[in-house]
Amino acid sequence: MHKNLWLLVGMTWAVTLSLQRLALAAEDVAKVLQRQSQEMLDAITSGSAAVWDRYLDAKVTYTSEDGTVQTKSQLLEQIKPLPKGVSGVLKVTDFKATVHGPVAVATYVSDEHETYHGHKLHCQYRTTDTWMKTPAGWRLIASQVLALRTDPPAVTLKPRQMEEYIGRYSLAPDITYEIRRTPGGLEGQQSGRKAEPLRAEAPDVLFVPGKTRYRKIVLRGPDGHVKGFVERREAWDLEWTRLPQARPPHGIPGGRRQ
Repeated sequence: MHKNLWLLVGMTWAVTLSLQRLALAAEDVAKVLQRQSQEMLDAITSGSAAVWDRYLDAKVTYTSEDGTVQTKSQLLEQIKPLPKGVSGVLKVTDFKATVHGPVAVATYVSDEHETYHGHKLHCQYRTTDTWMKTPAGWRLIASQVLALRTDPPAVTLKPRQMEEYIGRYSLAPDITYEIRRTPGGLEGQQSGRKAEPLRAEAPDVLFVPGKTRYRKIVLRGPDGHVKGFVERREAWDLEWTRLPQARPPHGIPGGRRQ
């Protein structure tokens, strides 16, 4: 019995040690991939195509932030020193990697600070990479980059401007949207949904904080009065029509029945 017990203890210890080694190996892979990713970002600002040539697989599929799918040769053609008057730094942040045998999936944010002819710019990109272990080391076989969006600066509307937008709008007979005044400005609420704050990017251009892909573009008639708005998501519009305001019964102020 003691022999079996010691055998069980030994097997448990061996399994534990194996799992610890696997965890350490995965951690080491993550460090390698983070280092290689940072080297590739540094190479963008220095214009060193050799770094990308070393880490890109010959058959890599790369999807840029504008949706363009590129090959290795097309990518290498773009890696050139920044033009005069432009400088910048790209840093890998929020890096995570998961190892699946000879393949690893990594995701991180490229935090970019750029100076463009004296003007400061700050952009962020979410990148998801797929790496494959080869005899020469880890090589990038696929990558997709998304530009992270942020809310635009808001402008302050005058009370008269806000009053013009107040009302109910219809997309379909059973779908309406109401714009109301609040102590903090404006809010909107679609039927069946929660109210949401509204801000102005410019006069007649409204947005909901956090919904960075959408804008509400106010529509006006020939008389200058608000007749509705289009809800724009990039290049696609949904048109909402302003509903007539409810009127109180004729001759009864405030709609009170006597």
